[in-house]
Amino acid sequence: MTPFRPALFDSLRGYQASDFRADLAAGVTVGVVALPLAMAFGIASGVSPAQGLVTAIIAGFIVALLGGSKVQIAGPAGAFVGLLYTLGERIGAGNLLLATMLAGVLLVLAGALRLGRIIRFVPVVIITGFTNSIAVIIALQQFRDFFGLPIEKMPADFFAQIHTLASHAQQADVAALLLGFFSLLILQWWPKSFRQYGSRWQEVAKQIPGTVIVLLLGIVLISCDLIQVPTIGSRFGGIPASLPYPTAPDVDWSKVREILVPAISIALLCGIESLLCARMADSLIRERHNADQELIAQGVANMLVPLFGGIAATGTIARTVTNVRSGARSPISAVVHSITLMLIVLVAAPLAANIPLAALAAVLLFVAYHMGDWQAFARLKAFSVPHRTLMIGSFALTVVFDLTIAVQVGVGLACLLFLHRMASLTNLQWLEPLRGERRETIALCQLSGPLFFGSVDRMEAVLDANEPRAQHIILDMQAVSYLDTSALEVLTQYKDVLATLGGGLAICGAPDNVASLIARSGLLKDLVGQTIYKNLGDAKSAFDAAWPH
Repeated sequence: MTPFRPALFDSLRGYQASDFRADLAAGVTVGVVALPLAMAFGIASGVSPAQGLVTAIIAGFIVALLGGSKVQIAGPAGAFVGLLYTLGERIGAGNLLLATMLAGVLLVLAGALRLGRIIRFVPVVIITGFTNSIAVIIALQQFRDFFGLPIEKMPADFFAQIHTLASHAQQADVAALLLGFFSLLILQWWPKSFRQYGSRWQEVAKQIPGTVIVLLLGIVLISCDLIQVPTIGSRFGGIPASLPYPTAPDVDWSKVREILVPAISIALLCGIESLLCARMADSLIRERHNADQELIAQGVANMLVPLFGGIAATGTIARTVTNVRSGARSPISAVVHSITLMLIVLVAAPLAANIPLAALAAVLLFVAYHMGDWQAFARLKAFSVPHRTLMIGSFALTVVFDLTIAVQVGVGLACLLFLHRMASLTNLQWLEPLRGERRETIALCQLSGPLFFGSVDRMEAVLDANEPRAQHIILDMQAVSYLDTSALEVLTQYKDVLATLGGGLAICGAPDNVASLIARSGLLKDLVGQTIYKNLGDAKSAFDAAWPH
């Protein structure tokens, strides 16, 4: 079991007033940045903006206290958008919250059992593929509000979304479209446009996120009745100026059997995303996070957040990077981030009702564009066909189906390609006979590489039991790196064939791990001399002693 030791414990040793000032400034900054993102990701996930804010506040606070990274910020993330939206449509909102709680339990167990390293077994090429696909899913879901299309509810299926958007394309709202484009321009050029006024003004502008400028502009336009477009208030009724009390999810018991696979999907995605974010943060602060402790923290957060109506949470790259670059030194900055969000909700909730949905859609389109590694597709031509297949396959499967299928198929395909590659490293080669003629000679076969179930066909093609090369065989296994029971069975069958011919099988030079399996399997007692010889000379001498001429 992993020892319970949050990063906060180590951070507080030698903690000084200067550290608190740095964390306070960073926490306030990232809290302001998180405000529009939390609302936008909540809406994109198929719930209300208030649920997105609750998730950011509570999950950010819990992960700060219990997490294994000093600077990670947790909350609703773009990685969950497609998955949560689809699952909400399939199993219902209450069951989705229950699945999130079960995912939290799975994450706690994974962390307690020290399974944090297993997440790293997912190939980077697959992660790149589904990260890009998530960006596409996020962008696709924003077109309704960005263009002001009169669509009551977007379907979850990819092709149904395309059809729905296309069928309403002629009903685009010019005011929403202009506001969306203008918001994108602000996001792209803020604070770059301040360069002409000198570095001082540009530094001041950097302290105010462009997302906040977009929201404030939208609020002013709506409050002054300058434009008429859908807002948070018109669709969701605004945001309550208080935090909800914990309540049990409203579960549809007729579908409760369907939550296991969604829970595994949420846990898998949360684990991958949070640990990737933590590793990225490590590279920025030159420290190493505790992966197992981070999984425990994410699990506890996802167990508790649904009780307040929140959705799945994980580590968020954009907010974590903002936290680091703002000077964060400990998890206290993440605590301040949550407190900042809570104060904004308590004080400025009435203003949130006037936030235009077109402006929030522009924010998410901007986030989607920058979260994707689009150059990865251009670099595909420099890689092998398996690499291209994995990336394009994981991308397409995530967009068309969902992340669960993409990861399952992607990891499965990666394993098959890896096995094929490992099997290609297996080599068996007959060398010159030591003496005599066919079936009277001592034939020498040199083996190298891994001998496992994936290379059994290569072994059987050379060690052909139907036509042995000679009556006496020596296997030089000095270069064998691995041996499993499937390959061991081939050697056993070959030994039996040689015994029927009145000959024998000898092995020399096997490494300790290979020799250990041979001994434990019982094959050793049936080999010539009942031992594994150190070199070829000793093995040949044993044959000479056993079959003298």
